[in-house]
Amino acid sequence: MVTEGPIGERIRIYRRRRGLSQRELAELVGRSESWLSQVERQIRSVDRLSVLIDIARVLKTDVETLAGNRMAHAPNGQPELNGLDEIRGALSSYPGLGLSEVPAGDLCEIERLTTEVHRRYQAADYGAAANILPSLITTSDAIVAEASPSERRRALEVQNHVYVAAAKLVTKTGDGQLAWIAADRAVNAAMQADSTMLRAAAAYQVACAFLKLDQVERAEQIAMTTAENFTDDSPLGLSYQGALFLIGSVIAGRRSDRTEATDRLRRAQYLADVLGHDGNYGWTAFGPTNVAIHRVSAAAELGDSKQAIALTEGIDTDNMPDGLQSRRAQVHIDTAWAYSQHREDAAVVVNLMEAERVAPQALRYNVIVRELLREMLKRERRSATPGLRPLAQRAGVLH
Repeated sequence: MVTEGPIGERIRIYRRRRGLSQRELAELVGRSESWLSQVERQIRSVDRLSVLIDIARVLKTDVETLAGNRMAHAPNGQPELNGLDEIRGALSSYPGLGLSEVPAGDLCEIERLTTEVHRRYQAADYGAAANILPSLITTSDAIVAEASPSERRRALEVQNHVYVAAAKLVTKTGDGQLAWIAADRAVNAAMQADSTMLRAAAAYQVACAFLKLDQVERAEQIAMTTAENFTDDSPLGLSYQGALFLIGSVIAGRRSDRTEATDRLRRAQYLADVLGHDGNYGWTAFGPTNVAIHRVSAAAELGDSKQAIALTEGIDTDNMPDGLQSRRAQVHIDTAWAYSQHREDAAVVVNLMEAERVAPQALRYNVIVRELLREMLKRERRSATPGLRPLAQRAGVLH
């Protein structure tokens, strides 16, 4: 993430990353090329918050990143999840730092609770997952610290699963730096356990954390290097490798690289075909349907809105295992994003309401959803979108 330097310099850096000229960005936010040139050279400031929001949206980042500091009420930021401070505290009590005094618990119980956190996360019940995680982190750390040689590998496997769950939740609802810490701890556990499979699971979370931090190149390097060198053809191995290619397609879409995004989706499709069904091995939700959902996401990311809408018609989320509510909601979120590119606000609201029906918390912690709602509120016609304001209030955008 670019956090140093004046705001104009950060805008310039993110504009170049997106491959946009000054003229193109200026036109997209309704300003002149001369105005943007002066902003980037720090001759003048961004005089309207709404323009800064528009710039952040086009550059696919957030206002806080461009402003260079955390804003208590960032216009296109997201609310902080209750329990995040406790998770942060648990991560700071790592036994290796000498700060943890939590006694080791029962390993079977820790495994059960870890499964529950993953299940809650996939159901988009983020609050419940956050309530379980702090004590789970500290107890799993203590188990590893006190494990006998015969039980150490199993304890490390559990610790890896705990930190993967923590990284997932914090990437979705918190800050990228904290997500990176959790993902790095998952890597450490995997290396101590000498497990290629666990390293793949951890690498996926490291890539997601770097993407959250907008360190796109590092995210891509980790995801693709791991995917390219992974050779396990078990259902779990296929799922981890496929998930890495899918996050690679997301990264390529973020870079507006259509060729790479398409190729990585193709490779993920091949692995899904080999797997032969929609599974949830290693909590990856990987399978043909999840690949199809990522095709919609990639099309929306690349601005192919008509293709994204057409692709959703062939997706049947009933084929997926039970409990994957966040994945089911994502189809409707991406469809809403595609419709928003044509300013078809009524269709956007309908799809967001369907996503909310499937997984309410998936809306509250999705930056794209919050941006869509804010954009529609700015041009609201109440007779055309009567459900918009109540939806925005439930999502925490409108108070």
